[in-house]
Amino acid sequence: MIKLIVSDVDGTLVEDGSGGVNPELFEVILKLREKGIQFAIASGRPWASVEGAFEPVKKKIFYIANNGAYLGCHGRSLFVNPIEPELVREVIEAVRRHPDLSVIYAGQDGDYMDSENDALYRWMLEGYKFNIRRVKDVLALEDPCIKISIYKEQDVEHAAADIREAFQDRMKITLAGEMWMDCMAQGVNKGQAVKRLQESLEIRPEETMAFGDQLNDIEMLQQAYYSFAVANAREEVRKLARFQADSNKNDGVLKVLKQLL
Repeated sequence: MIKLIVSDVDGTLVEDGSGGVNPELFEVILKLREKGIQFAIASGRPWASVEGAFEPVKKKIFYIANNGAYLGCHGRSLFVNPIEPELVREVIEAVRRHPDLSVIYAGQDGDYMDSENDALYRWMLEGYKFNIRRVKDVLALEDPCIKISIYKEQDVEHAAADIREAFQDRMKITLAGEMWMDCMAQGVNKGQAVKRLQESLEIRPEETMAFGDQLNDIEMLQQAYYSFAVANAREEVRKLARFQADSNKNDGVLKVLKQLL
């Protein structure tokens, strides 16, 4: 019996950077709850953005945010794993040596940027619905950093390859699409956060269903027997998942969930 469902957001439920979730999903989540099935969102987004996107059911679901660095529910933090401050400084200084890259600093209390990229700032506000603040220097912030997101409009994987090479032995670095490379504390990933949630709810992987599309979803999918890749997922993710759902544009996740009702 399925007792826990976990889903990524961008690229899985919606197109990257889209704030709008199909309202029918909220109705399905509530019906699943009536059947005793818990629902969790596992996203690279900060918790406030995820909670805002799921406003109608925000008190009924769990949030795994910032790729597993944050686990919470009902607006409460259950677990937070920050990056060592000196490591934060080193990574951001390395990014600053690349004029074509921008940084989003995900703190425990909010998200910040000191980039002059106005288009990115507007997209964060209007597309992702981030409550993002512009500051003079993110390295002067006192808010502990739980994720560093490196942005380039196209092919960040190659543009930031030297940064990944330099720091991958000291922190978790994963791709979250063509535009984002996310850096977290060592050992942080969505799968570890799902495992922590499973243990607290006494739910086994065999009772868990998960949906994803990107490399940062792999550990999460491995933590669920009923692992689904959406049709638009990366090839590596499709090969790893046991099952396939329709694409995000065709509400593939919603179609599978409705079959459980």
